[in-house]
Amino acid sequence: MIKDYQTQKALGERYDFCILGAGPAGITLALRLAEAGWRVLLTEGGGREYSAQSQALYHCGSSGLEMYAGETRLRFLGGTSNHWAGRCRPFDASDFAATPPVGLPGWPISYADIECYLPQARAIVDLPEGEDFKAINPGLDGGEFDADRFLLSTPTRFAQKYAKALEETPGLDVFINCNCVDLEFDQGSGRVKAAVVSDYDLHRERVQARHFILAMGALENARQLLNSVSLRAAGVVTGDGMVGRCFMDHMNVEMGTFILKGGESTTTRQYYTSDAFVSEYQSGKGNVTATVLDAVQAYGRTAEVKRFLENLACDTGMASKIDFIASFSCPGDGVLSTLIEQFPNRDSRLTLNNQKDAIGVATLNMHWALSDADRHTIKCIGTELAKQFAEADLGFVKLNPFVYDTEQPLKLEPHAHHMGTTRMAASPEHGVVDEQCKVFGTANLHIAGSSIFATGGAANPTMPLLQFALRLADHLNQQMKATTA
Repeated sequence: MIKDYQTQKALGERYDFCILGAGPAGITLALRLAEAGWRVLLTEGGGREYSAQSQALYHCGSSGLEMYAGETRLRFLGGTSNHWAGRCRPFDASDFAATPPVGLPGWPISYADIECYLPQARAIVDLPEGEDFKAINPGLDGGEFDADRFLLSTPTRFAQKYAKALEETPGLDVFINCNCVDLEFDQGSGRVKAAVVSDYDLHRERVQARHFILAMGALENARQLLNSVSLRAAGVVTGDGMVGRCFMDHMNVEMGTFILKGGESTTTRQYYTSDAFVSEYQSGKGNVTATVLDAVQAYGRTAEVKRFLENLACDTGMASKIDFIASFSCPGDGVLSTLIEQFPNRDSRLTLNNQKDAIGVATLNMHWALSDADRHTIKCIGTELAKQFAEADLGFVKLNPFVYDTEQPLKLEPHAHHMGTTRMAASPEHGVVDEQCKVFGTANLHIAGSSIFATGGAANPTMPLLQFALRLADHLNQQMKATTA
């Protein structure tokens, strides 16, 4: 049943599982564990709908590249699935086999550990059963760029699709407007004893459970760990440790523009780096989308002047006029957008500020930073794509200078694919959670969602994070059965 903690304080005395955060990962875990017969509490800090009061708690300072932390997340039931675009592509085996060239290890597990959960994850986000991930165009002949393959979810809105299940599943209590403000850790037993929750009037209560799971998104998962006084006192969280580090997003770089040769299709083309490309260049992965502009955009009293210049540039067909064409968007001209992997980087991190928010939790600062390896990836993808575009006789690419000149400031936008702040690793030297998503140094605290990603690849994270959530649900169910037998 879904209850509003702001008006109805009726938490149970003790649960088997307390899951904090009701986005895709939290909802998936809660339903799977409750269906297995366990008593489960699922809390959501926001309400059923968007509210400015709840959203304000996502305010985050920035001292690095701007990644719009407050605007790219939604703090109400269903989380950011409420504005998810629905694009789905699974991880590849090579994502788990490669070691990033940045002095940090990659995944401590293999792709086979999550591959078996792909059919269930597909069903959760309403992808057609048995339908292959589709390519909308052929790859490039050089072997460096394959056609990108993906499917589109409807997209699935988790709060709406699973509303009946959240209301009616036996053993499941769901509380909205129920904000986690602290985790109480007992150093002697190595266990989290309670989560402290609060409404917006600062009424607080301790929730007891056998296991606790943070499923609040990459920024908030790390924030809750950093905010816990008892976790810090016990040395589980340290100032020089890995909690909050290695924040990753996919990079949308303004690669440049292109012109298709006469007679070529004007449909959008999408290319994806091949494993051979990544191996040859020691780069990250990336998708490049080539989008053709269908019509000239001209407005106001400048329209006639712009039309004259467009005609002059487009009619000449000379390479020297590419600057005019790029500037004035001739029909047939196109733009190159990207979704490029960012490597884990210790200096790309979250830290706490001294001030607290309206419910008493320390606020965050995000320092989003790229590494030289990321600039290398961008340069390799851009220059090689331009070369192969010409060799395939598709047309001409004009790269922006900062793509191939890494000394120039980079122009990019984030994709709001927040990953990596509690990364999975074989030891606490390189990560925050172990192979089973359990926080190092604790016996009963787990983390779900893309914050556990050791590397981000170049696939949208929603469907892969569901695979990990399903895997975690199976692990916890088996662990509980073993300890209660």
